[in-house]
Order: sequence, then C-alpha cells, then structure tokens
Amino acid sequence: MIKKSYVFILFITVIILLGCSGSDLPISETNQWQKLTGGLEFPEGPAILHDDEVFFSNCNGGWIGKYAHGNLDTFLVADETLWQKTNGMAFHRGTLYACEYGFGKILQISPTGKMQDYVKNYQGQRFNRPNDLTFDDQGNLYFTDPKSYGADKLDGRIFLVAGKEQSVILLQDSLAFPNGIAISPIDNKLYVCESAKNRILRFDIKSDGSIENMQEFIMLPGGDPDGINFDTAGNLYVAHFGTGKLFVISPAGEIIQEVATPGQRPTNVEFGGKKNRTLYLTETETNALYSIRVNIKGL
Repeated sequence: MIKKSYVFILFITVIILLGCSGSDLPISETNQWQKLTGGLEFPEGPAILHDDEVFFSNCNGGWIGKYAHGNLDTFLVADETLWQKTNGMAFHRGTLYACEYGFGKILQISPTGKMQDYVKNYQGQRFNRPNDLTFDDQGNLYFTDPKSYGADKLDGRIFLVAGKEQSVILLQDSLAFPNGIAISPIDNKLYVCESAKNRILRFDIKSDGSIENMQEFIMLPGGDPDGINFDTAGNLYVAHFGTGKLFVISPAGEIIQEVATPGQRPTNVEFGGKKNRTLYLTETETNALYSIRVNIKGL
C-alpha cells in the first residue's frame, strides 16, 4: 500500500512538472502569434524605433511600412532615382539604416523620412544585393551581400563599414548566399546565416572590427535560415524560410525550441514592445506582420 501511494505521488509530481515546463521556454507553449497587419508584398526586415513602432520593408511593393498603435501607414514610397527595393533594416541611435538591393547600397533614413546614401560601392563597384545588417557597440556596421543562390555558388560576401569614416572593408567572401546577421551579447561573436548551405556561421570579432576563425555554429536542414536576432540570454532566434518554423538556439548551439509560424516562409524577426518582451515576425506566404510574447527580454 505504501509503495502504491509513493508511485502515485511520484506520478502526479512528474505530471505537474511537465505541465509547468512550458513556462521555462523562451516562448510559452500557450502563447499564440497575433496578426498585426496583412495584404503585404514580401515583408522583410522589421526594425523597432519605439516600443510598438515597427518599420519593415515591403520588398515587392516598393514601399517601407510603419505599423504603430494598431495602424499601418506607408512610411516611404520608392523613388526610382534613389532607391527601388529594401530588405533588412535596423535602427542605430535613432536613425534607420536599410539594405537596398535594387541599386546595391546601404541607405540612411531619418525618423522624418529624409533619405540619403550611406555607402554605395566597394572599390568603385556597386554592391551585389545587400540583404541584412547589424551594428556593434562602436557604431560599426556589418552587412551581408549575397549574389547568386546555390550551395555551389560562392559569390556572397560580408562587409564592414567602419565608424565615422565609413571605410568599407571586405571581411569575407566565397559564401553561399549570406543572409541574416547579428552579434551575440554573450560571446561578442558575429553570427551569419549561409542560407544556401542551410547553416549558421560564427566568427570571432577582432579589436579593429575585422573577423576571423569562421566556424559552423549549427546546421538547419530542410529550409533556409533567414533573419536572426538574439535575446539577452544569448539565445538565437532564427526565421527558417521554407519550413514554417522559428528556431530558438542556445549559446551552445543546441535547438531548445521550435515554434510553428503562421506560414511556411518566415523571413525575419525583431524584438520590441514593453521591456523588449515582444517578438515581431515578417512572413511571406501569408504576407503579413505578426507578434508573439516571449519570456526572455530581447536584445
């Protein structure tokens, strides 16, 4: 009788623990994606200015959108003399920076919409197709510059735009469609999605901003790792284009959570909201912008 009671208590304890385990995940299993706005044309590159002001590229629509306070507005419309299509974007010190892949350059945009070229060539040649970007604490800009798609088409590059001088430095070439890019708050290394090889690379960042020691951080077969972002614990959130999943990967390179996305083609992620506890997602099968609550503060 005692043994049966002990087994029963143990069984109930295990059930309770399993039921509570979801709260320890980066995204609680009970949390659901909220559709913020739809009717878009290949949305990409969400960037946050304030808590709930989300700017994003509408790649095939020829305009940059702004979603704020429950409303969608057109922030900027393409000007064929200056820009055609933007992709990844990020705010740095109140200014928006955007990858422009129509003319092959990086744009600098004020909060009021005043736009100008930030950098537009390397050794006199335009960039290929700037895709995504990130800043370090020193104001250095890192961006990916893919060209052709294919595991055997090694014509993608990573560039650094160094400081106030805006010196353009080629950091890495011979990559198979480099895509999402971010710097970890834990190890201060640069992480880059090599989409056509279905993997994420990791580089050491040297004191001068250059990179070295390329390593494969993780392989994610079955789709393309696209946009990425970190939370403050160093977990990497990956929009996995083609599989309809958001992967959360630990600093050790282990998948700790897979979250189904509303469509099969998520493109990018960004943290915002109060205390950076909201994750925003762009998705191109449903052509919409979504959000979901997270348990760990975003970077």
